[in-house]
Amino acid sequence: MSSKVNDIVMDHMTTSDWSQVRSIYLEGIETGNATFDTEAPDWEEWDRKYLKDCRLVAREAGKVIGWAALLPTSSKKAFAGAAELSIYLSKQSIGKGIGTKLMAYLIEESEANGFWTLQSGIFPENKGSIRLHESAGFIEVGVRERIGKLNGVWRDVVLLERRSRIVGID
Repeated sequence: MSSKVNDIVMDHMTTSDWSQVRSIYLEGIETGNATFDTEAPDWEEWDRKYLKDCRLVAREAGKVIGWAALLPTSSKKAFAGAAELSIYLSKQSIGKGIGTKLMAYLIEESEANGFWTLQSGIFPENKGSIRLHESAGFIEVGVRERIGKLNGVWRDVVLLERRSRIVGID
């Protein structure tokens, strides 16, 4: 199912989108505030890492301008409805409301696929991403202090979580 909002099309990611998705991921890496990764994976590694459900893209004039996907939080069956969210926008798309639309689409798709909890770990310096998540109903669970090093520097991560109001409410 795809959704069109103001000439921005929200759609499921296909393998042919990978080069554009990877380019956007590289832009995120370059900021130094989006991920602990210092290089983008190849398709095979990315494909193994991310869940097959909820791999989404935002397109404008046929070009991928943002993407979102889910990672498993645990291999335990009890946590099958909990996932970690990755969401990235191209530099040209930031501040235009596209992240809000992509996040809403991801939440809708995640709930349709049985996910009751979404979580994100965000560097505190990435204020825009924190605001995006909070506007979508995520709450701060806490700060994981000095959780990892990026380029030799210890970094904190703000842990945010969103609980579905329609899935897993029994």
